Amino acid sequence: MDIRTKGTAWSIVALTCSALLFGCGSDGKDGEDGPDGPIGVNIDTTSSIMAEFTAASVDNGTVSVTFKLENANGVAVLGLTKDYDLRFGIAQLTPVTETIDNQEFNRGFQWQAYINTLKQPGSLPDDKTGLNPSAQYQANVEAASACDDCLTDNLDGSYTYSFQRNIANVTEPLTINYSADNTQRVTLELKLPQATANAHRDWQPSSGATEDIQTRNVVSIDACYTCHQPESLALHGGRRIALENCASCHTATSGDPESGNSIEFSYMIHAIHKGQDRQTSTADGYVPAPYKIVGYGGSLHDYGKVMFPQKPAADCASCHVEGSGAPSNADLFKADLSNNACIACHSEKPSQNHSSTNCMSCHNSTDTYPGTGSAEKRHGEVLKAYKLAESMSVTFSNIGLDANDKLMFDVQFTDATGTAIGAEFIEQGTRIVVAWDIDKDYPAYSDASYNQRRFRLSDGAYDAATKTFTIVAGTFNMPANATGKTFELWSAVEVCFNNGGYGVADVVMTECSDTTRSIEVKDAPYRFVWSGTGVDPEASIAQRRPIIDSAKCQSCHNQENHHYNNGYNCQTCHTPDKTTSRDSDYPGGRKPTSFAFKAHEAQGHYLKYAGVQSGTVLKTDCTTCHTDDGVKNGIQLGRASDRVWRYGDTTTGSDIWVSSDAGACLSCHQKYLSEAGASHIAANGGIVDGMDADDVRTRAAETCSTCHTPAQLMSIHGN
Repeated sequence: MDIRTKGTAWSIVALTCSALLFGCGSDGKDGEDGPDGPIGVNIDTTSSIMAEFTAASVDNGTVSVTFKLENANGVAVLGLTKDYDLRFGIAQLTPVTETIDNQEFNRGFQWQAYINTLKQPGSLPDDKTGLNPSAQYQANVEAASACDDCLTDNLDGSYTYSFQRNIANVTEPLTINYSADNTQRVTLELKLPQATANAHRDWQPSSGATEDIQTRNVVSIDACYTCHQPESLALHGGRRIALENCASCHTATSGDPESGNSIEFSYMIHAIHKGQDRQTSTADGYVPAPYKIVGYGGSLHDYGKVMFPQKPAADCASCHVEGSGAPSNADLFKADLSNNACIACHSEKPSQNHSSTNCMSCHNSTDTYPGTGSAEKRHGEVLKAYKLAESMSVTFSNIGLDANDKLMFDVQFTDATGTAIGAEFIEQGTRIVVAWDIDKDYPAYSDASYNQRRFRLSDGAYDAATKTFTIVAGTFNMPANATGKTFELWSAVEVCFNNGGYGVADVVMTECSDTTRSIEVKDAPYRFVWSGTGVDPEASIAQRRPIIDSAKCQSCHNQENHHYNNGYNCQTCHTPDKTTSRDSDYPGGRKPTSFAFKAHEAQGHYLKYAGVQSGTVLKTDCTTCHTDDGVKNGIQLGRASDRVWRYGDTTTGSDIWVSSDAGACLSCHQKYLSEAGASHIAANGGIVDGMDADDVRTRAAETCSTCHTPAQLMSIHGN
């Protein structure tokens, strides 16, 4: 393709004069076209960038790689030079053994970086609790800018780089013995002001193969994105965004000099996510053992404040996702090779019964100490009860009124085979919850508090022959206009199981006692339209607006969240019009308990500005919890004008009533609300000082949606 520019009038004149000067002395032959110029976008103007290695080789220890840069549309990115923030790493996947008490143990394959430095402790934080400063090796990368002739621009969007580190004979500060038969990994990180690119390539130099070679790809970053937002995992100044780059740098020999803690990838990740539950055994009992790292300038990262939502934490599948599309070594956690992950979570002394950190000597699949079993078995025992409970069902029947016009119904619980479960296996103190006005934020608290709508099985009658409970909802009156309303019955009932563990052959449903544990039977709420005397089978059930995707909640929270862990039907109790009677931790003492407040303001959700003040979970990304449709409609202001929120005044604690849109915003922003902000709300028809619900409904005339569209709300919340 020719790329030309039009000549100016002066250039035409010049050419004409030139022709006249040379006259007939010319041979009359036109000039030939030059070679086509490269087609692409300049690196300074591209808004997106992707890198891909296309070749890698080792020649006498010199590593040479070729890579290409493209934007999101596949167009070549041109103009990269060594002076951009461009860095490269090189590591080897090496079989590792460990010697304990003169016995050698196979520890599988581990990444060993060729580029390492020995770092002395630097600045320490004021709080030095749990820190053990010591010199530590750290894997590193090399900057292209440190070499004048290592980077070559091939002028077509591809580039060639020769590593500065010769890997044939690495002895300082660590000895790394290169083998052409081992898998080698090169990594790239390019940080531009407007975009970041990471890339890696694994290959076996002796054969040149990139397929069917030894790997150690355990976890996909997509599993991380279940809870974390992608931009929140752009670490080291936003430069590193790919797990493969992380794993080849956070090697077994790498540590944090200020804390003395290992930063090996599997150790670090497990220790961080154990969070506030990480502890160690001492002669005085269990004490907290938070994982701490000291960052730049002595800044302390105390992961003992992390509240890992994946309960129970024993669910390895939270991160180690197997099946179609899984990483090639997704099942490596079952191999019983390394102690790193074990002691990362459980610490080096998880109990007084452990005198060695060689966990695998007992916890393995082939030569296990009696009653212990492998990590897969022991963790699986914790989970099996949840899986069994998840397969159980709840059936409601004979819904009607008793002689006193109180709602009455039967409920039965069945296992995966459809067999009814007897009362001896069911925790009798657990409850069934009743609700109505499903499409209107559930019953008003003034009609029936959630305390009035919960019914223990023990308060009902039990028919042992049919294994059926009969419940009379005697603590509330049926709403006067109940006919035609959609009602809901849902189970927060728990079934008992043995605990598993030492000496237990299997986890099974067990007759309830002080030594058993109880797990919620997770089944969807049963919804029906009230006919006046019972269920109207012909009527259409009113649907709640699809704002929250409960599957998104469960993907991060897994089996446990808080009380009544039957899925995530929190709204049925946490209605907009209820506050706590007293909470000294909340300004004014009256803390809202609406679901929006719980979800938006919860300490575990509001991590960027509260809790651990961490940006690794960006809750402000609305799509974290909202459905795709909910992004368009669920955060659409003005859609629920009849809703009224009850808050506590942040100074006096007395009740204030707030209009629909304003109340949704205050679920995050109440404690930051200025007089100017309140005036802005009031000027646009919002109410933040209502005397009661009727007062708000009378005066409210919100026009927030005129400016605050879903797109605008998404934008200002960092989406």
